[in-house]
Amino acid sequence: LRELLVDAVRLQLRADVPVGAYLSGGLDSSGIVSLVRKYTSNPLRTFSVAFDDPEFDEREHQQQMVRHLGTDHTTIVCKRRDIGDQFPKLIWHTETPVLRTAPVPLMLLSGLVRQAGYKVVLTGEGADEVFAGYDLFKEGKIRRFWASQPQSRWRPALFGRLYGYLRHSPVGNAAYVRSHFGQDLTNVGDPGYAHRTRWATTSRLFNFFSRDVQAVLRQQAQQATPFDALPDGFGRWAGLSRDQYVEAKTLLCGYLLCSQGDRVAMAHSVEGRFPFLDHRVIEFANALPPKYKLRGLQEKVVLKDALRDLLPAQIVNRVKQPYRAPDALSFFDQGKPLPYVGELLDPNRIRSAGYFEPDAVGRLLEKCRAGRAIGFGDNMAFVGILSTMLLHQQFVQGKPL
Repeated sequence: LRELLVDAVRLQLRADVPVGAYLSGGLDSSGIVSLVRKYTSNPLRTFSVAFDDPEFDEREHQQQMVRHLGTDHTTIVCKRRDIGDQFPKLIWHTETPVLRTAPVPLMLLSGLVRQAGYKVVLTGEGADEVFAGYDLFKEGKIRRFWASQPQSRWRPALFGRLYGYLRHSPVGNAAYVRSHFGQDLTNVGDPGYAHRTRWATTSRLFNFFSRDVQAVLRQQAQQATPFDALPDGFGRWAGLSRDQYVEAKTLLCGYLLCSQGDRVAMAHSVEGRFPFLDHRVIEFANALPPKYKLRGLQEKVVLKDALRDLLPAQIVNRVKQPYRAPDALSFFDQGKPLPYVGELLDPNRIRSAGYFEPDAVGRLLEKCRAGRAIGFGDNMAFVGILSTMLLHQQFVQGKPL
């Protein structure tokens, strides 16, 4: 794996212009930068995004890597208000609704890269999908373990090992764990087994749609499913392999490499490159038994082993903390919605656009304004509604930023 990654990095460094790298402070981007340092003569120019909210900030780990490698490093600090102010520009570039605000800081980061005179950056994208880094894969493993003894009281307690980085953890309440993660627990042959609980959270957005939109969506759901075309033998794959395939075919290609990847980088004419998505690396990882990727609840085992002697122990042994950004609270200033937010979510504007039910949106707006939207479902619904209304204004009505 080390040899494959070294060659993938060397290939991605080929350019007619200097190449920089993103440095998040996690294993993946730190590994890429370390490989550049040890195996190439390229100068190290790195860029990071940080947050003024400690829940999202990873500066401590970023600076640890900067000191370890001696890189020429620049950080941009993103505040909640920055996200709220720049969100319309994000939708202009994504040209599609989004459910998260996380692309905004990366759009600002690509602007920093361009200001520094760089047009190409390496990133650690793809490692979590290829080497099973997400909590989603751990959820699937725990659920399958639990499903063999559905009445067990201690097996669902394993969820307490997850989400330690969240201020409002979804596994902090035992009753919620049993009701939420116990959904369709014994249906282990379902291609979307590990994803169903996530999709159940996201599907709450359906309740905000207008009756006309709900009718269309129900009709479409009867005509096609996400699993109409699966590879031959998919049902015989290991559970983790099925989960990885679905993740790569949905979130990775539909969101991470698009709205949170190429679209925000190209907003400032910056090209992102992804060594972990070299086809040889993916083929190698896909051929490995699952235990080399997820051993117990330890993620990315083989990748950690391949990079261990290049990185500080604290970076290698860090529990995966996914990149996130503040959501609904970014669109309010001292309890008041930002001007464009109040205008777009006005009941008359909502009713005129026809996508959503005005009263339901109004209740959600009030909940977010009061700071009571602490769960993923409410935050994703709010960001999804607002991004759809921005899309409508910018592209349907033709009103520019």
